Order: sequence, then structure tokens, then C-alpha cells
Amino acid sequence: MEPEMEDKTLELMNTSGMESQNLVDDLSPKKNTVLKLSNGPVVGSRKRPSEGNYEKEKEHCIALFDQWSEADQVEFVERLISRMCHYQHGHINSYLKPMLQRDFITALPAQGLDHIAENILSFLDARSLCSAELVCKEWQRVISEGMLWKKLIERMVRTDPLWKGLSERHQWEKYLFKNRTSEVPPNSYYHSLYPKIIQDIETIEANWRCGRHNLQRIQCRSENSKGVYCLQYDDDKIISGLRDNSIKIWDKQSLECLKILTGHTGSVLCLQYDERVIVTGSSDSTVRVWEVTTGEVLNTLIHHNEAVLHLRFANGLMVTCSKDRSIAVWDMASPTDISLRRVLVGHRAAVNVVDFDDKYIVSASGDRTIKVWSTSTCEFVRTLNGHKRGIACLQYRDRLVVSGSSDNTIRLWDIECGACLRVLEGHEELVRCIRFDNKRIVSGAYDGKIKVWDLQAALDPRAPASTLCLRTLVEHSGRVFRLQFDEFQIISSSHDDTILIWDFLNIAGGAIQRVWYPFLEEPRADWLMDDGCVHHGKEPISSLSSSSSLCPPPTLPPPPPPPCPF
Repeated sequence: MEPEMEDKTLELMNTSGMESQNLVDDLSPKKNTVLKLSNGPVVGSRKRPSEGNYEKEKEHCIALFDQWSEADQVEFVERLISRMCHYQHGHINSYLKPMLQRDFITALPAQGLDHIAENILSFLDARSLCSAELVCKEWQRVISEGMLWKKLIERMVRTDPLWKGLSERHQWEKYLFKNRTSEVPPNSYYHSLYPKIIQDIETIEANWRCGRHNLQRIQCRSENSKGVYCLQYDDDKIISGLRDNSIKIWDKQSLECLKILTGHTGSVLCLQYDERVIVTGSSDSTVRVWEVTTGEVLNTLIHHNEAVLHLRFANGLMVTCSKDRSIAVWDMASPTDISLRRVLVGHRAAVNVVDFDDKYIVSASGDRTIKVWSTSTCEFVRTLNGHKRGIACLQYRDRLVVSGSSDNTIRLWDIECGACLRVLEGHEELVRCIRFDNKRIVSGAYDGKIKVWDLQAALDPRAPASTLCLRTLVEHSGRVFRLQFDEFQIISSSHDDTILIWDFLNIAGGAIQRVWYPFLEEPRADWLMDDGCVHHGKEPISSLSSSSSLCPPPTLPPPPPPPCPF
């Protein structure tokens, strides 16, 4: 911009400078002028006095302004604004604010960029997505055509095991993870499905809290001695190890026995299986590897001098422990090629349970201690002390170790520093088996009871001890030896020669619908007496009442879900 032209323009805009100054003075606070503050432009209560040359001069300035480049226009306006007072700055700010706002979700499709608008909105949670649909018809169109409710449900199924399990049980998973075809319902289907899923989740959580469940029972009918020491299940089958030396495979739906594997000469105390093999440990001191489909014995490992109490295998590594006080670490190249890598020695009594991941091997013993070993080097790391009697069971995941003992307590530990985070009290006899996930701890004991605990509350030091046990389940008439659970059910076994299936989703009765979570680990191994020895249940078992205090069932059906869960 030419300097003389800019000066001339400023001169024109400052014409009648005295009048303009008088106007500013008139609008200043000391004149007691009342200003109206609103979302729109700030307007003074007094009108601008009429000036004869204003309109003509304004049009001339605008004509000059239009001839300049964008850079010159910006420079001129900046200089002009710098000559204004604070009140005028506020007036301009109120005028510019709505001009600076942009509805980019509406603007992007107009530029052929629908996919970007859909991608932006796909990061919203359900509450925000409900709100976005109400903004305008264009936003609603982007959400509908982009199938964003479908994408939200798919994201939840990928990341949350509860959602995954519900999708499998209720069979709406067949409408997910598919491209837009005639088989895929419209977005409205997924919009209405979402609140129904939320309602199912709330029902399941209420059933867990109140102990409402559908119970199914498998009578194992052992030939000689009775007792089911270990089990593991998936969506098709339950595999159990029995005191009568056999391994029984049950159909998960019909509850019929499909196959009986024999070969051990002692009680089957522990087992784990995957899609290829079943690995079992026995009081006959051997570890056997079986082919899952045929039941053929593929390998027999003879190393331990006494009963094999527990084992774990994953990713080509297996760890076994024994009443002989040792822990054996094995390399599993194949079911038939298993070699001993290292023997870990340090416990002073029977080693009742082991668990491991890529970082640590964790073992618990009748000597009242938990020992931590390096998985890669097999070197000793630290000892966790606190239990007052022998330790019968534990589970380890991430930094958390949860253990159960014959001192009738459950302890939570931080494996990195060795600190005991919480002591759970409530069982009346030895805590024989324990499992936990992200929400709950489930424990079984020699008192015949299964207790469900709130894990998150247990990890909060401010939570009162009285709030930690959510429910006590009493159905077994003998000692609880083993249990495993997922989001929907607990499956437990006992000295009473039964396997119980506690279904917290289908509480109206009927067969259990099938669901399996691959991330769940296998069940634990045999139990511990005070002297650290394996016990085979020869003492008389007292009969326990099968009744328990449950929340009363609802007298009315739940109301239908609203269009939006929020």
C-alpha cells in the first residue's frame, strides 16, 4: 500500500475527529452510559450522531480497501485496530467470533471428504455420538452413512472381553466386522442395539453382586475314590482331572462324558491344555502329554521324585513343581521334544503352585513363602513373606500376585517391590484355589464356599474391609479344589465328586450358552496341608448347607431400553 494512500484513508476515517472523540467520550464509563452485553455485537445505549459526510467517506474508504492486496488489507486493519479503545476492541471481538467458527463436519462432505468427517466422529463415545446426531441433519447423515454406531460396537468388542462374549452368546457378532453389503443392517439397527447391550451388561453385573445364577451340576461318578482335583474349560468342553487317576472330557452343552483318558497310576492333580495337547501332572510323580482329539499319550516326563502338584506351559516353555520341593523349567519344542532346562531349588517344603510370564516365574510353597525367579535366566529374584501358614494357590499377572493360604487369608502383592497390598479375610478354612481378572477375585476353600471379591476395591487402601466380599456362594458339599471363571460364569470342582457351572447371564434356567475367552489362563493345581504335603481327602467332610443369602429376584421385568442409553 502506498504510504500517502494509507495516510489519506486514515485521514478520511478521522474526519470530524473532534466529533468522533466526543462520541468516545460520550460512551466512556464516566458518562454513566449503560452498555448492553450479549452474545451478539456490543451496542451502546446511545446512537451514533448523524454526520453528513460519513456515508460518502465510508464508501470511498471501502472502495480503496477493495483495491489493496490481502496482505495490505490485514496490515491496514491491524493499524486501524491499534488506534481504537478497549470498548471498540470488545465490539469487534463479538462481531468476529461467530465469523471465525466453522462447521467442518458439514463442510468436509461438501468438498468430497466424507471419509474424513466420518473418521473424526468415529472417535466419539456413545454419549457424545448421541449428542452429535442432534446437532443438525447433516451431522446425522454423516453418522448414519458412516455406520458409526456399528464402528463403536466393533471397537468395544475388540477391546472388552465382556462385549466380545455377549456378541458370541447373543449372536450379533455375525453383523460386525463386515463391509457394507446387503447382509449388513442399517445404522439404526446398531443404534438400537447399543442400549440393549448396556442393559445386558448391567444385568450381568447385578447378578454377580446379588449372587443370582443358574446352576448346573456334573456328577463325575468316580469308580473308586471320589474327588475332582483340577479342571479347565472352553466353549465346547470341560476337561477334568480326578482322584481316581483318570482324565474325563465333558461336552459343555450336553454335560455328557465324551472321553476318559487313563494311564496315570496316581491321582491327576493338575492339568492344562491348548488346541493340540493336554498336559497332566499326577501323584505318580510323572507328567504326561496327551493328544487332545485322540487321547493318545505322546510323551511321559519322569523327573520329579514325588507328586507333581502343579504345572504351567506357554510359548514353548513349561514349568512344573512338586512335593519334592523343586521347580523344573522345561523347553517345549514340540509335544514329543521336551527337554529340561533348569531345576530351581530354594523352597523348604512342597511347592504347591507356579505361574509365569515373560519376566518372572512365581512359586508358592508350604514353607509360607512366595519366591520370584527370572524367566530368562532362572535366577532367584526375591521372596514375598507374610502368610502365617503354607500357601496353597496363587495367580500372577502384570505386577499383581494374589495368593491363598492355609491361614485362611488371601493376600495381594506387588511383585516388583514385594509389598503386601491387602489381606482379605472371610474364609473359615484353607483357601485352596484362586483366580482373578480385571474386576473380581474368585476364591474357593476347604469350607466348601466360593467367594467373589471386588478387586478394584481391594487395591484401594481407603476401601473398608467390609465392602470387599461381594458374594458368598454355597452349593458344594465338600472342599472346593479348583475353579475357573470368565465374565459370565464360574466352573468349580470339589471333593464331593461334582463339577458345578454357575451361570450369571442365563438365570432363568436352561442350558448354558457357550463362550470362550482365549486370554483366560488354566486352573491351579493341588492343595496344601500344614506340613506342605499333598492331601487326598481321607478326613471326614462335614456337610454344608446349600442355602445362601441372595438378593431377591426382581418382581417386575426390567423396562424396555430407551432409544439412547444416555
